[in-house]
Amino acid sequence: MSEKPTVLFVCVHNAGRSQMAAGYLQSLSGGRVDVLSAGSEPKDQINPVAIAAMAEEGIDIADNIPKMLTTEAVRDSDVVITMGCGDACPIFPGKRYEDWQLDDPAGQGIEAVRPIRDNIKRRIEVLLSEILSD
Repeated sequence: MSEKPTVLFVCVHNAGRSQMAAGYLQSLSGGRVDVLSAGSEPKDQINPVAIAAMAEEGIDIADNIPKMLTTEAVRDSDVVITMGCGDACPIFPGKRYEDWQLDDPAGQGIEAVRPIRDNIKRRIEVLLSEILSD
């Protein structure tokens, strides 16, 4: 891994799960990790319930914009974490890939999104301990 690892989060719409994960990683890494997120079929805006759930944690993702997944983003990343986008993500040798099975927060209320958010936070904490341990 490079001196400052790059992590890419990918979900279908880049409007909920991947945005929450990117928000946590940016916040919890204190700038020690470059964070990217993208979607195979990005929406035009971030899920407002995901924004509200992260605001409860003191993390502002309201100004983020969903982005289209590109081959370059995958190539430039050390770790690629997919969240329900299946085979849409290109595979490059030498990268670390993980697929996180997470419920999609789209169309759900805050009560349903909080456990998804909390699950993402736990996974981010583990990921950070692994990629920043050396």
